[in-house]
Amino acid sequence: MEIVQKIMSGFSLDLGPVKEPLGFIRILEWVFTICAFATTGGYVGSSVFTLDCEGKKDDVTAHFGYPFRLPSQPYEIIHCNHSKNMTYLQGDFSSSAEFFVCVGVFGFLYCTFTIILYLGYQQVYRESNRGPVIDLFVTAIFAFLWLVCSSAWGKGLTDVKYATNPDRLIEACLPDKCTVKTYPSMGRLNASVLFGFLNLILWAGNCWFIYKETPFHKPPNVEEGVSTS
Repeated sequence: MEIVQKIMSGFSLDLGPVKEPLGFIRILEWVFTICAFATTGGYVGSSVFTLDCEGKKDDVTAHFGYPFRLPSQPYEIIHCNHSKNMTYLQGDFSSSAEFFVCVGVFGFLYCTFTIILYLGYQQVYRESNRGPVIDLFVTAIFAFLWLVCSSAWGKGLTDVKYATNPDRLIEACLPDKCTVKTYPSMGRLNASVLFGFLNLILWAGNCWFIYKETPFHKPPNVEEGVSTS
């Protein structure tokens, strides 16, 4: 209880940092980080093709979604000779997708923490060089992580598109006649990759403004005194 009281007593709301690049860019990072992992996590899509058996048409739907372990969601094809074929989508792309979402979630948490620090505990942040230096170090790490995870997820998304393309899936219903009915909507996932690289730009660019708060950029203090002759 005493710790909470000490924390609250030290809180002093100051919206000044929001008007500066340091705080404004951090808020942008907070927003785009949410957009990045929200457009990836929870995604559900489907590819639909139609099986035509002498005028009788049946739809076959292959569902898939985050974290994109595609073989975990089989779909059934009932052929014209009444035989059934349990078919699986091919490819496990969960590692790149989960890595991307993980970076986004931890980036969101760090942005939330630093925004509170900037707006409520600015005096604590600036009273020593340790705060800006740690902030610069962590921000640089996140910039690198956004580069890696966005590149990995961009490649993973390309593979997901290939594995779930109904033009390929209709090959499983041969020798029967199949036609594509619905292509999966990938706009949300395309946006997630875009948000990932936007985060890379924001976090990398913000390193400069944080760097200006560190002793590495500030000129050394010169003590004024009486010069000796």
